[in-house]
Amino acid sequence: MAQLDTREKLEILADAAKYDASCASSGTAKRNSKDGKGLGSTEGMGICHAYAPDGRCISLLKILLTNSCIFDCHYCINRKSSNVRRARFTAKEVVDLTIAFYKRNYIEGLFLSSGIIASSNYTMEQMVEVARSLREDHHFRGYIHLKTIPDADPELVHQAGLYADRLSINVELPTAGGLKRLAPEKDGVRIETAMSEVKASIVDGKDAKAKYKSAPRYAPAGQSTQMIVGADAATDGDIVKKASTLYDRFGLRRVYYSAFSPIPDASAVLPLQRPPLMREHRLYQSDWLMRFYEFQPHEVVAAADDATGMLPLDIDPKLAWALKFRGSFPVDVNRAPREMLLRVPGLGVKAVNGILASRRWRRLHLADVARLTVSVAKLRPFIIAEDWRPVVLSDTADLRPLIAPKPRPKQMEMFA
Repeated sequence: MAQLDTREKLEILADAAKYDASCASSGTAKRNSKDGKGLGSTEGMGICHAYAPDGRCISLLKILLTNSCIFDCHYCINRKSSNVRRARFTAKEVVDLTIAFYKRNYIEGLFLSSGIIASSNYTMEQMVEVARSLREDHHFRGYIHLKTIPDADPELVHQAGLYADRLSINVELPTAGGLKRLAPEKDGVRIETAMSEVKASIVDGKDAKAKYKSAPRYAPAGQSTQMIVGADAATDGDIVKKASTLYDRFGLRRVYYSAFSPIPDASAVLPLQRPPLMREHRLYQSDWLMRFYEFQPHEVVAAADDATGMLPLDIDPKLAWALKFRGSFPVDVNRAPREMLLRVPGLGVKAVNGILASRRWRRLHLADVARLTVSVAKLRPFIIAEDWRPVVLSDTADLRPLIAPKPRPKQMEMFA
């Protein structure tokens, strides 16, 4: 490998990290250095690199330790057989960069991932050393997210959780068949075993912290994972079921979805075109339905097309479910329970909370509901209010053209 200066390494390894979607910092324990002790904070202003799930702008130094790898996963641009320019940071270089960027108010924390350098254990040791040095040598109190390696020794992964706010282990693909076909060197069972061990450590850490104030925190922001969408034949239904299983079994904070992007010198087993980015967006929406709107996985899957198993791209999954199960509507906003109000297209969690609070004091009219949402037009066919009953809309055979958003003009590609 040719000798590169730090700026050249940063250019290569920051660009190589762009395929990792799971870099949000929501849920971390709040720390600051206002008392004059230590360095860094999980809060503050800086250049925005990502958005947290709760809407906060966060800034992270997001890099790979190296883009060299001994694995040859078909979908990865940094795979062993890929013809890309390689670079590698030492642990000290990553630490120095993080501190330098933080002191310039560029970042609030570090997101560190890596290819496999010599072995899983060696690579994991280097990543742990970065986090250890930041915390112990420099008293860094900002956010640290480590992308751990499932094949590494469990003790190394455990050490990572003692220094990092969040750990993530990628399941890569939603089906075992897809993983075996596109990443034959990775073991799905081992990946899930590592995720289970991290979950157990998080639970043990919380129990110890409840009993002893001096107990160390273990990955206080939990663990997350990422799935590639569109690289294999998995349907949206398959992906939703997999995500639900991961949430239930491993207590994940987030499942991230990354639309497959064609790469240079791609393997012949990969699709030639990337999936629509709207597909990734619809999967995130379905994820929110399960996490915040009390939808069960089978209900979200039911919103998909029966023949293809794909969620519609022109309307959101909640509206698709409502149109498919019109027998559940209209819902009386003055009498319906919370779980049914959450199923009304156009009503968010805050709007539902507002309805429940307001109706304790008076009967709600359509105008009252309209003040709680962006557009009442989407709501009309699905609700009953004191002065509103959708008689004509309820009898309309094909409701979709009346309430579906108008398609946006397709943007032409500059270099098509």
